[in-house]
Parts: sequence; C-alpha cells; structure tokens
Amino acid sequence: MASADRINELRSRLSRLDEHSLDLLFRVAHTHNGWLDRPVTDETLRTLYDLFKLGPTSLNTCPARFVFVRSPEAKERLRPALSPGNVDKTMAAPVTAIIGYDEQFYEHMGFLFPGREGVRERFAANPANAHETAFRNGTLQGAYLIIAARAIGLDAGPMSGFDNARVDAEFFAGTRCKSNFLCNLGYGDPAKVRERLPRFAFETVCQVL
Repeated sequence: MASADRINELRSRLSRLDEHSLDLLFRVAHTHNGWLDRPVTDETLRTLYDLFKLGPTSLNTCPARFVFVRSPEAKERLRPALSPGNVDKTMAAPVTAIIGYDEQFYEHMGFLFPGREGVRERFAANPANAHETAFRNGTLQGAYLIIAARAIGLDAGPMSGFDNARVDAEFFAGTRCKSNFLCNLGYGDPAKVRERLPRFAFETVCQVL
C-alpha cells in the first residue's frame, strides 16, 4: 500500500493516540537521572534508530550522527569531558548517545534527495548556511531520538554540561562531525524521578494570529 494510502487508513481508524500513549511520550515521561542496572541491547538501539530516522528534516538532509557510548572503556573516554554534575549519572546510564552533526551533510544529497539538482552545490558554496542547516536539523533528529526512545520503552536523560571540543577530539577526530548534545538512555529508576518543574502556560508563550 502506498504511504499516503496507509496514512489515510490509519487516520480513519485512529483520530489520535490514546491517553496511555500520550502519557508515555509526554505527560508522565520525565528526564531521568537515575538508572536501573538493565542493559540496552544492539537490537534495541537498531530498533530505536529505525524509528527516529523517519522524522522529517529539511530537504531530507539527515545531518545528525550518533555515537552510542556503552562499554566501560568508552564511558571512561567520555568521563573527562563531562561537567562534575553529569559524571555519576552518565557513568551509571546503560548507554550515552552523543548526538552530533555532519557539517558537510550535503555530500550525501545525491542519495538522500535524488533528482534534486544543485542542492549540494548551494550548500557547499555557503558554509554558514550549511552549518545552520546541519545544527538545526541535527537537533531535530536528537529530539526525535528522545521521543522514539520513550515510545519503545526506554527512558532518556538529555543534557548539555560537557566540553564539546573534548568530545569532538575523542569521538569525532578525523571526521566532519561535531557534537551537539548528549542523551543518556536506559531504564530509569522510578525511585529517583524528580518532581516535574514548571512549564509556561499557552497564553504566556503562544500567539494565534
């Protein structure tokens, strides 16, 4: 069945996610800082990627690059780049994803957007626009990772608080990639969930024109 037909079929069957799903993704979900001693397998990471890779990016640029830091040896490589407040929770997390972005993502546009002429050349001629596009869309892909993780039963702990230059030197040396943010992944410890902090009301931050 064609993609559009499949979407229309799903819309006719389900006008919106059920309440449990909305709780899982947003209302009950929290940023986690404490973790159960339960591993995250290769299969789970592949399932996660195959889900969040489908999120939209402009011109299908897909600039994000991911390093899943899981082994004790890899965690020790990451440790020196972490701010003191992020060390313990990151060392305890089953996986820490480094969400990066490729500033020369446009080299892959022939594969990612076949038939669209001139895209590679436009980005190559304008490094500032290429950087902005890579950073914005790579950040989007990192957000898709968080939502997809929650959807498949993982918990997430996204964070800044690290030395980007040290992470880049350790994990992206010799590549065109730079780090954006980190996200701990695993199965959160319910006993260590913090009370949700305030959020703005609609009227405070939104306009309808």
